[in-house]
Amino acid sequence: MGRLAETVGFIKSRYPHIPQVGIVLGSGLGNLIAEMEVEAEISYEDLPHFPVSTVEGHSGKLIFGELGGKKVLAMAGRFHYYEGYTAQEVAYPIRVMKLLGIGTLLISNAAGGMHPDFAVGDLMIISDQISLFTVNPLLGKNEEELGPRFPDMSEPYSKALVKKARAIAHDKGIKVHSGVYVGVTGPTFETRAEYRMLHLLGADAVGMSTVQEVIVARHMGIQVFALSVITDLGIREEDNIITHEEVLTAAKAAEPRLTTLFKELVLSL
Repeated sequence: MGRLAETVGFIKSRYPHIPQVGIVLGSGLGNLIAEMEVEAEISYEDLPHFPVSTVEGHSGKLIFGELGGKKVLAMAGRFHYYEGYTAQEVAYPIRVMKLLGIGTLLISNAAGGMHPDFAVGDLMIISDQISLFTVNPLLGKNEEELGPRFPDMSEPYSKALVKKARAIAHDKGIKVHSGVYVGVTGPTFETRAEYRMLHLLGADAVGMSTVQEVIVARHMGIQVFALSVITDLGIREEDNIITHEEVLTAAKAAEPRLTTLFKELVLSL
């Protein structure tokens, strides 16, 4: 708790308000911040004990302000296990958010689609997750004041928030899928055989983030809603070469719809 208390204390000295909602934005999905009334920004490198983002498409700062009449805290740039961080470091900002006051966490990510109905640019509400292919951030000594030793994961994503988001999407004429997200370490994109295996195991989309953040959020009693932008298709017949540039381009195209959903969801809380 010592390091967390220092990080939280530093932030409180720079931003006195209590945020209600935390937002984590994925690759190429930073546009939501343009909709915020920004009140303060703190660069990751200025924060004691905070990791620093290294990936193109992730800028690396905490942004405080208002969205949909609520005080929100957005992470512009997240941390990934493949960058060399530990699972605990990846999820550290979620712990900080909770200790600052958030009760709800909204997450976005770019993901590879494996469901036959998915097309590039589609949105998928995450209904459940498979986290067995990456390291659990709760390994090691449990700090009881943060959460229980054996947290229940029967509802990692809030059914109530999923229901709200579906209603918003329907009202706004935004097409959304619903499905299971599987987290992998990366940084390689999956082989054809891996895509087929992950789909057989029950996953509809695959990505290199989110699952560790969600585990820690649930450990601390935060309700979570997450949305994947399908930025590439893993299961397809033709040449299957995927680049990070393509992923960012597809994410950009889907951004207005994602922004609308997140904004309206915050408004409805």
